[in-house]
Amino acid sequence: MKHLYLNLKRFDVPAELGGVNRIAPIADWGRYIVTNTQEALKQYASEEAEFVQFFPEAHLIPAIAAKSEGSPVRIGCQGVYRLDTGANGFGAFTTNCPAAAAAAMGAEAVLIGHCEERNDKMGILAEAGVCDTKAVNRILNEEIKLAISRGLKVLYCIGEKSEEQERWQEVLGEQLRIGLEGVDKSKVVIGYEPIWSIGPGKTPADKPYITKIARFIKETAEGIDVVYGGGLKTDNAKMLASIPEIDGGLIALTRFCGEIGFYPDEYLEIIHTYLGK
Repeated sequence: MKHLYLNLKRFDVPAELGGVNRIAPIADWGRYIVTNTQEALKQYASEEAEFVQFFPEAHLIPAIAAKSEGSPVRIGCQGVYRLDTGANGFGAFTTNCPAAAAAAMGAEAVLIGHCEERNDKMGILAEAGVCDTKAVNRILNEEIKLAISRGLKVLYCIGEKSEEQERWQEVLGEQLRIGLEGVDKSKVVIGYEPIWSIGPGKTPADKPYITKIARFIKETAEGIDVVYGGGLKTDNAKMLASIPEIDGGLIALTRFCGEIGFYPDEYLEIIHTYLGK
């Protein structure tokens, strides 16, 4: 099975406030995304591909409510807190979303360890004078376990920065070893982000490099499915589809010039190109 993920980040922020949302009013945004993608995605067999859309927390409920009967779209959240209700308290987690809350809203999946989340956690540690990537991976491991305990499937992102590229095996190996310690791997898909190659003016990772990394991940993590998290796009979809070790991809922006942003019809075109129909 192929895994086609969509990370909607802050694309719900309107252009006049510095965002890139030009497709719908904020109150209708989650519903708009689902209703304008789910019918077209029904052409793909459930055993062929899964489609998970990770929404900002405020849009989970309207997105879930917009699902039609037989919708192939699964709704996910963009993270969970390292503690959860129950043994750790009744819910005194102001500003944080515990896995129980995500599950109660109807989320079925969660994105954990995205490079932006890793940077945030490292930034907090740095303010305390700590530079310990192992600590970040331990926190992510806690998040993964709590998410799974609440019935959420996990997309766990790993990746190396430019200054880490020469020792990529050590960096990715640590992220896999610590992040997946004691985890039911059948509930997890790995998203590989070549952080050093993501962004304007940077050279994208090529097919041999992506293949090498995907093989390493599968060997290290006992054959776990791997998707490309560096941005599945129209211009790299066929290349990524030709790599046997890659089991899908993570889509974010669909348009990178002009009216930059996410557009449902372009999202569907990326999927069409990747799956070949």
